[in-house]
Amino acid sequence: MPANRPYIPEVHKHEQRRLRWQDFTSSTTRSAMIMLVAAIVAVIVANTPVYPAFLEFWHADVTLGVGGIVRHMSLAHIVNDVLMAVFFLLVGLEIKYEVVAGDLSNPRQALLPVVAAFGGVLAPIVIYLAFNGGSTTASGWGVPTATDIAFALGVLSLLGDRVPNGLKVFLSTLAVADDIIAILVIAIFYGQSPSLAWLGAAALVMVALVALNRTHTYSLWPYLVLGVVLWYCVFMSGVHSTIAGVLLAFTIPCTTNVDAAKFPAWSEKKLRQANEALDPSNLVITQGAFLAPIGELSRVARQAVPPALRLSHRLDPWVYFLILPIFALTNADVSLTGLSVEALFASPVLLGVVCGLVLGKPTGVMLTSFLVVKLKLANLPEGVTWLQMFGASVLAGVGFTMAIFVANLAFTSDAVITVAKAGILLASIVAGTAGFVVLRCATRPKEEAPAGSEV
Repeated sequence: MPANRPYIPEVHKHEQRRLRWQDFTSSTTRSAMIMLVAAIVAVIVANTPVYPAFLEFWHADVTLGVGGIVRHMSLAHIVNDVLMAVFFLLVGLEIKYEVVAGDLSNPRQALLPVVAAFGGVLAPIVIYLAFNGGSTTASGWGVPTATDIAFALGVLSLLGDRVPNGLKVFLSTLAVADDIIAILVIAIFYGQSPSLAWLGAAALVMVALVALNRTHTYSLWPYLVLGVVLWYCVFMSGVHSTIAGVLLAFTIPCTTNVDAAKFPAWSEKKLRQANEALDPSNLVITQGAFLAPIGELSRVARQAVPPALRLSHRLDPWVYFLILPIFALTNADVSLTGLSVEALFASPVLLGVVCGLVLGKPTGVMLTSFLVVKLKLANLPEGVTWLQMFGASVLAGVGFTMAIFVANLAFTSDAVITVAKAGILLASIVAGTAGFVVLRCATRPKEEAPAGSEV
């Protein structure tokens, strides 16, 4: 082996399996399909004789704690309060990336989708309150305001290269801005009366997390340990505990202490040292001169990736391929037993949710987008037409995950929650299908585009 060539080990079978798993979990379409299957299973089970056993399983008590600190939670609460805090942690990391380095970092570029997101929140609220204002169900105004980014982008990805990149960026940024608004709505309007003592404890933990960030701590473990403490303080405060995930995400560094400009030359030097020290005739474990530069290279290579990005990559497959399907299985159980179709469709809650998502979302997004463009505050994304914008705004009406999450917080009656969930599922199916059809009619594959035209 020439001395100037680095030693590169063969990729073992377990590494090949890991790479195949990474490739599988990189698809938003697959994750959306798995969530959809979980939701369908939940609806089917809810309308069969096994539904009582299904409920009994998810409402079984689980004891969590150490020593004298003990909490009793059902499996459903663990899903909604613990696992969904991990989901919100990932959402927070995605928001932070967009603000620091993504589309939200450029104010002019972000203006159109951000303003459109506000329009897409306000219009559904007005429509929902038109059906429910002044009644006990008025508290559900937040249900039709949120876009499910996973489902919306999953439907968009079905169209492949037919969709202009500018439209993908617009819908992604709109969904991220929508998530920020939804998080604020949950934190401000759907928590219990907060305990000032526990909020104070949460504030102290946040100070410690910010101190870790300011002192350039790039290991993830201190953040995660304090994150668990933060979750418990927020949980005990009365503010919804999932907000702790977002707060934690904002403190995790997006930078690294490794000089990116010098890293390639430094790593090549370490590989060369390892290559020169390697004795193929002896066991690797006995070769300290070989292992030292390899160990240093491995350590620094991990640190070269910012902690926020490292955590996001690790959480992504677990959230979209495990946590969200479990959430769908737990919360999409719409039991129509004892409900007449006439009574269901006469319910102001169902009408407010469906009309809010299917009509309110596209109306709000399109009106505010048109206003921003006509006032010359921003331009349409490059290569994007108004018909394509309309298709994306219709897709924004896919509410699913966040909408169901808010419905569980907004209502206390199981019957009303069931009706709201039915409206969310119906609206998401209609919005997803209609958005797909509009975009398919408004776009065509790049190879079919006439020369010199924009699609």
